[in-house]
Amino acid sequence: MIYRNFKGKQISMLGFGAMRLPTVGGNDSDIDEPQVQRMVDYAIEKGVNYFDTAWGYHEGQSEIVMGRCLSKHPRDSYYLATKFPGYDLSNMPKVREIFAKQQEKTKKDYFDFYLVHNVCELNINEYLNPKYGIVKYLTQMRDEGKIRHLGFSCHGNMDVLKRFMDAYGEDMEFCQLQVNYLDWTFQDAKEKCEYLEKNNIPLWVMEPLRGGRLANLPDELSAPLKASRPNETVPGWAFRFLQTIPNTTVILSGSSDEEQITQNIKTFETDDPLNDEEMRILEDISAALTDTRQVPCTACRYCTTHCPQSLDIPRLLGLYNEHMFTASAGGMAFIAPMTIGGFPEEKRPSACIHCHSCEEVCPQMIKISSIMEDFTKVLAL
Repeated sequence: MIYRNFKGKQISMLGFGAMRLPTVGGNDSDIDEPQVQRMVDYAIEKGVNYFDTAWGYHEGQSEIVMGRCLSKHPRDSYYLATKFPGYDLSNMPKVREIFAKQQEKTKKDYFDFYLVHNVCELNINEYLNPKYGIVKYLTQMRDEGKIRHLGFSCHGNMDVLKRFMDAYGEDMEFCQLQVNYLDWTFQDAKEKCEYLEKNNIPLWVMEPLRGGRLANLPDELSAPLKASRPNETVPGWAFRFLQTIPNTTVILSGSSDEEQITQNIKTFETDDPLNDEEMRILEDISAALTDTRQVPCTACRYCTTHCPQSLDIPRLLGLYNEHMFTASAGGMAFIAPMTIGGFPEEKRPSACIHCHSCEEVCPQMIKISSIMEDFTKVLAL
């Protein structure tokens, strides 16, 4: 098992994600606990020591099951992470009771790692609002030893990331981002990773396989991977990409069965970053995956100067691309609804008045008003 040093702790680079645990009969809240127990036992046996859960995973059952499964092992043999559920704004005044309930659910006196969860456009103002005192309370829990290390996860854009860091950067010890070779440019992950590195914030990675999308490529796209590294699995390439990114400490991967955790652990027995040519192969695959479904916006911003509603059209088109790509691949298309849900109503796609002024100056001849109409229907906001 590969390990990374974090403040004197040797943490397994592969983290055990508990968002997509095996279930019974397809019922997300009915976790197959005997199988999870075998997976946890095997992971610890093979050197995995970082386990990540959250309040809302598996409709609230993940923390309970992971707490029970880990309790069969010495407390100093693993690190447990969970998160404050800020994706639901009704939770903002409840940080104290939620934290106490998480301790009760997991049956743990302390959490090794705790995250301010899912910082994004929808909740950044609430996270920054001193009346809720969320970060203040969590730093108090760290001072009392109930949290050993405090960090945050972010699905927002660069502006959101910087706003949070400007407010709380001195208190944050690590940051968890959605990073994979598809989102390296598609979701501006590269820029965010470089920003964290510049600010000396270690990187935790979520969605390394893009919800499984990068584990199952069409034959024509996987062929160059197999030709370049015959003994590497397709998911292995996604992990090797992340091993190449500086500042990466933990890579979280959710396993839905025992075969997946076995395969993931085998990959992380070696540290084998990609060379420049191999990185170019992944760039080509990423382009092939996204270009066929993307609205060809180049963000020239001619449109915004002609929009009477002052809509950020390039931003909205980018979110449309992300949403339609993820939905078409069978993934969890939550980023666009979450992001746009945080916009004022007058800045959402539904605010388009279909005057076509933007289209008259668009060099790409994009039918922007039609896309805004479709996006409004899809989001149902």
